[in-house]
Amino acid sequence: MEPITLTTERLFLRPFGPRDTDEVHTACQDPDIQRWTVIPSPYTRADAEEFIRELSPRGWQDDTDYHFAVTARDGGAVTGALGIHRRTHPGTYEVGFWTAPEHRRRGYTTEALRAAARWAFTALAAGRLEWRTETGNAPSRAVALRAGFRMEGEQRAALLNKGVRRDTWTGALLPSDLGLPGAHPHLPASDVGGAL
Repeated sequence: MEPITLTTERLFLRPFGPRDTDEVHTACQDPDIQRWTVIPSPYTRADAEEFIRELSPRGWQDDTDYHFAVTARDGGAVTGALGIHRRTHPGTYEVGFWTAPEHRRRGYTTEALRAAARWAFTALAAGRLEWRTETGNAPSRAVALRAGFRMEGEQRAALLNKGVRRDTWTGALLPSDLGLPGAHPHLPASDVGGAL
């Protein structure tokens, strides 16, 4: 897929480019980003260059990962990153994100997440967008909840981060949660009658 740009009231979500290397490298020095995401730690300039020059473009080319630099519409700095990742189950995608420390608590990531979710449901025909984070990452959970995700529980040892299996909180967003039609009908468990 050709990389695209999404626009919200305050933000651009655009493909990463070489000009973003310094900002990504700087943001990823934040201890919370290194703690809660699966980026390498320590995070070197070479890691930022590899992500921007190889990993991010390859995801768009392979139609498997769609990475967005989140910036202010006035052309300002990178406020964060958001990625939509194709899962093995058809129509299921996973979202991940981080926010640069100086741009937190402004609602940018929630706004970006809602826009990316709408795009995934319409352009990718996603039927389910999953979110997960290591248990204890309350800021990530708050963003997901504000964006409309429903918490679905905890999974034991569901995330491999820096060589350690970690428990996760999980949630999901469906097209209907945003008032959008799904590519396939959904039969909630509460609608299934009868006993086994």
